[in-house]
Amino acid sequence: MNLKKLLVIGIGIVVLFAAYLGVSLLFLPSVDSLKDRKMNMTIRVRDWKGNFHPFTVGPKNRYWTPSSSIPPEMKWAVILAEDDRFYKHEGVDVKAIKDAIKYDLEKKSFARGASTITQQTAKNLFLSREKSINRKIKEVILAYRMEDALTKGRILELYLNVVELGPMVYGIGHGARYYFGKPASALTPRECAFLAAMLPGPRVAYNPYLNMGKVVRRSGMILKLLRRKGILSSGEYQAALGQTPDISGLQRKVDESIRKEEAFNNVSSAVVEGLPTAGGPDGAQTPEGEEAPPSTPEPAESPPQSPPEESSPDAVPPQGEK
Repeated sequence: MNLKKLLVIGIGIVVLFAAYLGVSLLFLPSVDSLKDRKMNMTIRVRDWKGNFHPFTVGPKNRYWTPSSSIPPEMKWAVILAEDDRFYKHEGVDVKAIKDAIKYDLEKKSFARGASTITQQTAKNLFLSREKSINRKIKEVILAYRMEDALTKGRILELYLNVVELGPMVYGIGHGARYYFGKPASALTPRECAFLAAMLPGPRVAYNPYLNMGKVVRRSGMILKLLRRKGILSSGEYQAALGQTPDISGLQRKVDESIRKEEAFNNVSSAVVEGLPTAGGPDGAQTPEGEEAPPSTPEPAESPPQSPPEESSPDAVPPQGEK
């Protein structure tokens, strides 16, 4: 095959891919409905066995936590740990991408990503987890559209309510109940940092079932960032460092899964239809029918001082943020 034919084939492939991409972009979902805080939509999430389940995004989700009930320490812990230029970029952080490329070239790996909170929210709400150029382009376009249509506060609210924190544990409302037995509004700074520390890899790398010490150490680093940025006072920082995260809720889940596994093994080595089993890589799967949260009412509180709801991309965050 001569060079001319190869060139023609190459151009044809490029044209076909461009046409496919163009058609795909035409059918991207609208983000305008996300403006309505009373909006409910159903997406699909995957459990640790690879099975998909419907998941409600919006107030009809019993664990949904509105922005006014999310502690400011939780918001800032996530921002500083995941996307410290959140209030400066417009959906895609070009500087972070350059830094990530430079780092990966130096390490000869793909160890560092550069997805912003907005990009992650777009992916979680509208796209699959496949690693492809097509999906990444869609993610970038949706992120720009979300930044144009929504406030930073709304984007952060959506992100915190759909992020994965455990086996079928999605959103900080469920995470707070699952690990600490309390509503998200009652989380301490140490507990906020603990949940934020899990975000890079709740299934393996920062799974507290497997790597509790690693999660606690990273939460300490996040607390240091909160202090450095002026989110925590010196006294609050020292108090948080002195607090051991109360993971009794987590230990209870582990103990229950072990008891179920033992009961299962004692009955038969064969699979018995209808018998509850523990799932997930560590026997920690929480079934869809997990017990309802405690019926005690959540403590009434005035809206906490939080990152600005209507901040422009270049707004200066409060509490001494630079």
